[in-house]
Amino acid sequence: MMGPVLAACLLIILSTAWISQANGATCKKDGGVCTCNDQTKNVDCSYKELTAIPSNIPTDTDRLVLQGNKLSSLPRTAFHHLSKLTYLSLGENQLQTLPTGVFDHLVNLNELRLGANQLKSLPEGVFDKLTKLTRLDLDYNQLKSLPSGVFDKLTLLEKLYLLNNQLRRVPEGAFDKLQNIKDLRLNDNPWDCSCNDILYLSKWIREKEGKVNGIESATCVNKKAVLEITEEEAAEDCVYPNTTTAIPTTIITTLASSNDDDIPELPVPQENFQKFLGYQEPDHLPTQPQCLMSISGYLGLMMFFVLISAAILYVVHFLKKA
Repeated sequence: MMGPVLAACLLIILSTAWISQANGATCKKDGGVCTCNDQTKNVDCSYKELTAIPSNIPTDTDRLVLQGNKLSSLPRTAFHHLSKLTYLSLGENQLQTLPTGVFDHLVNLNELRLGANQLKSLPEGVFDKLTKLTRLDLDYNQLKSLPSGVFDKLTLLEKLYLLNNQLRRVPEGAFDKLQNIKDLRLNDNPWDCSCNDILYLSKWIREKEGKVNGIESATCVNKKAVLEITEEEAAEDCVYPNTTTAIPTTIITTLASSNDDDIPELPVPQENFQKFLGYQEPDHLPTQPQCLMSISGYLGLMMFFVLISAAILYVVHFLKKA
């Protein structure tokens, strides 16, 4: 009776090994693309030409580096299983927007780096859950405006980088809740100093001058320092479009008048194939290192089926002899 027992054990061992390989392909040691350090809980996936975030990042990860890839979007739940993160770097990617709630589970995060992307706007409340944040990088993006109260929950924030964007103004009271701010970079934005909206920022800079590094370098489009602007100079009432929430009326009308029958059927992505590659978003093609990983996984799967077939034939042969 030892023959069937051994065969069954072999099947269990092979199944466990293959499932482990299919579900644990984030770290290089498991055939993935990222460098993982079990002692420091660091996962480094920087400069891998990734177009999607690797799946199965360990839930106890403390530092996650995704800098220097080709990420153009993020799933809303991309980091919901990583509540222990204290450091997240998404700099030097191609992010054009952030989904609402994408950072809501990162309640222990201290540093969030989003610099050198293509962000044009921020969702309202996108940072509200990051109450332990001490550093926030938004520099070298294309931000044209900031939502009202976007920094209100970041009372521990010490460093905020907004340089090299397209900001012309900030909402009234934008920085009032930043009680611990020590370094705020506002330079290289086209601050519009002809509108009275700039008076809040001008007054805030004067009050914090010498207490907060970097703020004096903010200049108007005419190169005059923002802190020097007077009420006479900023006399106009300017109205800027709310780029964070505005929806074209034609889209609203179309949505309101359409029904389910009018919605075209969309092709279903090859989700199972992409999951096999170990990535979350099915609409991104794998890069070269990802393809290498998928080939190794495919060979492992073929070997798994070959061994299972051999074990079944062995069991059948043993039973016939018995």
